[in-house]
Amino acid sequence: MSFNTIYVLLMSVRMAPRLPLIVLLMIHGVSGADWGVSYSHSHICALKNSSVIMSCTYTYPTGYKIKKVFWTKGPVKGVEPPDLSEDPEYSQRLQYLGDKQQNCTIRLSHVTQKDAHMYYFRFITNVTDGVWLGKPGVTLTVTDLQVEAPERVTEGDSVRLTCKSSCALTDGATFIWYRNSQPLTERRDRNNQLLLQSVRREDAGRYSCALHGHTYISPAVQLSVTCEYRLTFPP
Repeated sequence: MSFNTIYVLLMSVRMAPRLPLIVLLMIHGVSGADWGVSYSHSHICALKNSSVIMSCTYTYPTGYKIKKVFWTKGPVKGVEPPDLSEDPEYSQRLQYLGDKQQNCTIRLSHVTQKDAHMYYFRFITNVTDGVWLGKPGVTLTVTDLQVEAPERVTEGDSVRLTCKSSCALTDGATFIWYRNSQPLTERRDRNNQLLLQSVRREDAGRYSCALHGHTYISPAVQLSVTCEYRLTFPP
């Protein structure tokens, strides 16, 4: 083997990538996969005045210890995310159901349209820069209920009333209907429509709707039933 050949082989070995060292750094280094927040639902539609549960879990590198956990909303660039449990608008309504290990679930009670935001879970560890904000978070939409019905119908007609919301409520919601503030007990089902077949004058009144298990009742809508007059002629 010539001197030139030996020189080329030695240079090739020196210039080859140090794969074992690179693999070792990847194993022992902290990567984004060690951190995370997972939300059960990314979008929640809640009825006004109801309670909402936002479920989530979080992970962090082995050996780290959790110093603080909290929920925040709509982070502003350059501003430290606020702890909602210390916000007067939330402190009496927000309950942390999780722990300082893995569970980060909360309950928010008596929600209103003002609570419609994107919410995030944030945790701080005992390591410098060991802070994590779970983005994207949970988008909360708050809706009320509205009854959609014809203003006037004729006796004998079939009428369909609809209980409408601005977003899709939780699957399995059971609707309740009221006439003149009295519940129509036979009209409790998972259909958001009330069908009145062959209406009579007794069906006239103010109709409203609600969800079973909730205190909120929609504004009432008046349904008027007019009589159908038929002209008769003597034989």
